[in-house]
This record gives sequence, structure tokens and C-alpha cells, in this order.
Amino acid sequence: MRFDSSAVGMRLIPLAAWTLAACGDAQLDAALDSFSADELAADIQVLASDEFEGRGPSSHGEEKTVTFLAEELQKLGVDPGNGDSYFQDVPLVSITTDPSATLTVRGNGATHMFDYGREIMVWTKRVVANTSVINSPLVFVGYGTVAPEYGWNDYEGVDVQGKTVVMLVNDPGFATKDPELFNGNTMTYYGRWTYKFEEAARQGAAGVLIVHETEPAAYPWGTVQGSWSGPQFALVAEDNNMGRAAIEGWIAVETARTMFQHAGLDFEALKQSATSRDFEAVPLGLTASLALRNTIVRSTSRNVVARIPGNERPDEHVIYMAHWDHLGIDRSLQGDQIYNGALDNATGTAGLLELAEAFMSLEERPARSILFLAVTAEEQGLLGSAYYGSNPLYPLDKTVAAINMDAMNILGSMNDVVVIGLGNSELDEYLADAARSQQRVLVPDAEPQAGYYYRSDHFSLAKVGVPALYAGEGTDHVEHGTEWTQEWRDQYLAENYHKPSDEYSDDWDLSGAIDDLRLYFRIGYRLANESTFPNWSEGTEFKATRDAMMAER
Repeated sequence: MRFDSSAVGMRLIPLAAWTLAACGDAQLDAALDSFSADELAADIQVLASDEFEGRGPSSHGEEKTVTFLAEELQKLGVDPGNGDSYFQDVPLVSITTDPSATLTVRGNGATHMFDYGREIMVWTKRVVANTSVINSPLVFVGYGTVAPEYGWNDYEGVDVQGKTVVMLVNDPGFATKDPELFNGNTMTYYGRWTYKFEEAARQGAAGVLIVHETEPAAYPWGTVQGSWSGPQFALVAEDNNMGRAAIEGWIAVETARTMFQHAGLDFEALKQSATSRDFEAVPLGLTASLALRNTIVRSTSRNVVARIPGNERPDEHVIYMAHWDHLGIDRSLQGDQIYNGALDNATGTAGLLELAEAFMSLEERPARSILFLAVTAEEQGLLGSAYYGSNPLYPLDKTVAAINMDAMNILGSMNDVVVIGLGNSELDEYLADAARSQQRVLVPDAEPQAGYYYRSDHFSLAKVGVPALYAGEGTDHVEHGTEWTQEWRDQYLAENYHKPSDEYSDDWDLSGAIDDLRLYFRIGYRLANESTFPNWSEGTEFKATRDAMMAER
């Protein structure tokens, strides 16, 4: 049920009534006509150029990126979003692990050593120059999950204080495809690596190693190498993150098999046993030793924030968001060393500029304010958006909704719109109504097991209660159909995702991105002229937070 900011109680605006009103809105039509594939392409090329050095946070590339965005927004006439500034400072720490790190596993009269990069990817979030685990007992803890609502506790009956835990990625439901187990094939937050590291630290583990497998992780080992090598950024807690485990990381599945064989155990059999509620953690009878040398650099990165004040209720905001950052430069690579991040996410960042231009073209401002938020350090764990969620510039109880753009459609027009987390909130109704204007239909994420809802910046606002929409590009290409689209995406994931080869290409067809931007504009325009606040659907993990927030108003 949507909350109403103009009257006591709550009401719903019939979709049909809105559609009829929108059909006669001349300024809406003019704004929709203002979107330009050529302008979008030009901005993508700038943001993804070698000159911007991969847009790494707290780098020369950041300075060029945020300056470009602020100047473009200023040219459009969009107001600064943080007082008289277009920036929100985000304090970060960068921790770079020396790649000479080696994991040594001993036991059963033998020693195995595993190399950084090829067999393991390890780091620490502790803000220390040196950290280690020495002769730390290894324990297999299944999926590393404590989920009371599912009657699940992988740590029950085992003390992992000071030990190194080894666990599987994703959920038991993914492994079994049992719809009665967790959310079946749809990943829950318990399946995300972020949760697993957090829970292991709560259990007192000294080290945390997640076994990488491409299908349940939803990306290949090459992505792990690209994403977790080089500087790793973090927000800093008051204890300098000493509450985190001393060592965190991934191990390749081949490494896991070797390790379990060393212990005289069958990895595949134990993986199968981990899908049962009766699973009990298994000590491997081995110890792990690993020392990390870190280079620590404290810095301040920036979210870019711009605002179009509303003409009736300027204290209420609709947010459009995208992350401007990518992975920067890796000097250790042979050949191309720049992670240009053209699709991910120069496209979404350029989309913010197109949306800002469209809203500025309106002859009459919407009733509510529009906030454009280009966040930093998404690739490092949604840090910029998490910082905004904890330090909002505008009250969250007056933040109507957030619309996130992370990798726009570069393949051309689609017959459908993929909704990541379809059914999570009433924003789906807004998107469905907008999609009808393009004769498109909503479809759920075809890969719910990948947990995409927890992997982009909208999640940072969802966690603090703000209804957040994250739609994908579509799967049914108007000319080529679904099989062609899926083949292209599989190839991109294998060859270009989080790799230097993610670069702009003249053969991109941005007409589909323009279609999607027009949908997002329609949604924001409607939200900005309503008085209601959309809510989360019953049963979602975010609804109680939103309800409590709005009740306090």
C-alpha cells in the first residue's frame, strides 16, 4: 500500500487513470523526444576513454570523471545536490595486498602451497600493514549460513574461534533446485559473499575462504582475479575494521578439491551433504598459514549529487542513481592495463546525464525534487551508495524511490523488460505501465540464482527501507530473439566483464538504451507528480523498515 504525503491514510492511484492523464501531457512527450542516442554515445565514449584511466576511486581517473560529471550537470542547469557543491565526500581506505602471498596447508604428513592469483585470491579489510593466520585449523562449514527463518545454522555445534572456515558460494536452494529450500533457485542475501564474510567474522573465524565455482557464483575465476586484485577499498569503522576476519578470500574449486583430497575427504560428497539441514561442520584435520603485506592509503572519494528542486514539495525526492567508478589501471597486466568499464558502467552514468537533460527540458518542474546520484566505489562493494544510505543528504522518510541503472542495453530494442527482483515492490506497477507505452512486457530475471538484486547500488537504499527499482535490458530482441541475446551476454560475461576489453564499440546499438531511459523518465515523472509513496511488497525483507520509518513521520 502506498503512503500518501498529502492526506491522512493511504491510497492507490489507478493505473488506467494515470495512463489517460499521461497521454495528454505535451511536456512529457517533448521530454521523451529529447533523448538522443548520439549524445548518450558521446558521453559513454568520454567516460570510457583511456584518458579517464578506468575511473578508479581516489585516482586521477576519479578527478577527471567527477569533474566531467559536475561540469556537464552545471551546463544543463541542474543545481548542486549538497548545498553549493556537486560532491558528497566518501572517506575510504585502500588496502593493496602484495601478490606474493601464498597459502600453505599442512596436515597428514604433507604440505601444499597455493599461489595468489592462479589458485587463491585473498585480502583483508582490516586497516593494518600486516596480518596473518598461522597454523589455523581448517573447518568446512557448508554454506556458512545462519538463517533462523529457514531453520538453518551451519555453525551449530562448532567453535570456529581463531580457525579458518571454508564454505560454498550461493544457497542450498540453488544446489538442489528445491523451491522449499531457502528461495529455491533464487539467491537470497545469505548466498552473497558479502554476507558470508560478515557472518564468519561474527562467529569469530580468523580466516574465511569461499570456494569459487562459475555457475553458482555467476562469473568465472577471471572475474575474481580482476575484481579482487590491486587496491581494495573499504569504508572504515571506528575499530579500523578489526571486527572483520584477519583473512578473507576465494579459492578456486581445483584448489578446494586438492585441499579436501589432502584431508582424505571427498569434496563433492561434502558439498552434497551441505544441502541438508542436518549438515554438521567438518574439521579437515589440516592447518592454514597465510601472511599478507598491505599497502594502506587513506583517501576521500566522492559521490556526485545534483538536484532539480520540486515546485510544490521540494523536500520529497525521487532518486536516479548509477555508479561512475570502475576498476582503474592494473600495471601488472601485459598489454592493455586499463579497465575502461564502458558497459559497466559508463552507460548508466551517461544515462544520468540524459535523464537530467530531459527533466531540465520540462516547461513546468515536477511537484517533487529529482536527485541525480552518481556514486563511487560500487565495484568495491557498493561503498559509495552504502555511505549515502548511512549519511543521506535528504531524509530517507521523504525519499520516494530510487531507480538504479547499472549497464544499459547496447544491443537494440527489446520486446520485454527484465526486472531484477520482480515482485519486490509497487514500483513494478509503475514500470509495467510505462512499458505498455512501448508495447513491452515485464519478465523476471532469468538468473535469479546469481543474486543480482544484491549486487548493485539500489540495494544500499533498499537496506535502509527506500523502495528501489533495478531493471535489466530485456531478453527478447525485436529482430534477433532470445537465443541471440543470451549468446551475446554469455560471451560478454566470459570475455569482457571486469576485464580491460570492456570498451566502447561503434557497433553498439543504443536505441534500446534510449527505450529504457524513456521508461525510467516516465516512472520518475509520475512519481514526482504524485503525492503517494510506493511501498515494498508483503514478505520482502525491507518492508518492516519502511513501514516503521513512515509510521514515525
